[in-house]
Amino acid sequence: MRRFLIVIIAITSGFLFSSCGYNKMVDMDEQVTSAWAQVENVYQRRADLIPNLVNTVKGYATHEKETLEGVIEARSKATAINIDPSKMTPETMKQFNQAQDGLSSALSKLMVVVERYPDLKANQNFLDLQAQLEGTENRIAVERRKFNETTKNYNAYIRKFPRVIYAGWFGFEKKPYFEAQQGAEKAPEVKF
Repeated sequence: MRRFLIVIIAITSGFLFSSCGYNKMVDMDEQVTSAWAQVENVYQRRADLIPNLVNTVKGYATHEKETLEGVIEARSKATAINIDPSKMTPETMKQFNQAQDGLSSALSKLMVVVERYPDLKANQNFLDLQAQLEGTENRIAVERRKFNETTKNYNAYIRKFPRVIYAGWFGFEKKPYFEAQQGAEKAPEVKF
């Protein structure tokens, strides 16, 4: 009789957990984590392009040391912030955004400097880096949009009744969105 009762409880528990959407919440949480990894991936790609860009500019604009150091420092700050998707908060997201915006600003200053060096603008290595950087900026925009869409679906799912009850029991919390800073509605200009 006791075994029968344990089997009934196990079957009932399995049914309740599967019907409460627990597995779907796990899947959606993983989708948010995956989308965030893609956002970080494209930002890392941008960060990886910067040393080559700085070295190329340095060869032509050796007296622009302050600007070049500003780009390297901003890159360092941007790559130092890593967010664990399971502990993502609006505050950590804001710090991440600020660091990335600082890097975008430093790159914009570098592009202004480049305008003073026509030989640099004609350099094939520089032109290749320019094309890669432009493509990466577009990828960043695409991945941020995908992240926000995935996060919206997850947040809506866990906040609907009756899942909101189960989500609270199992620790599924609302995730923050990637929010662009004011004035960031257009991608940084990387024309040479």
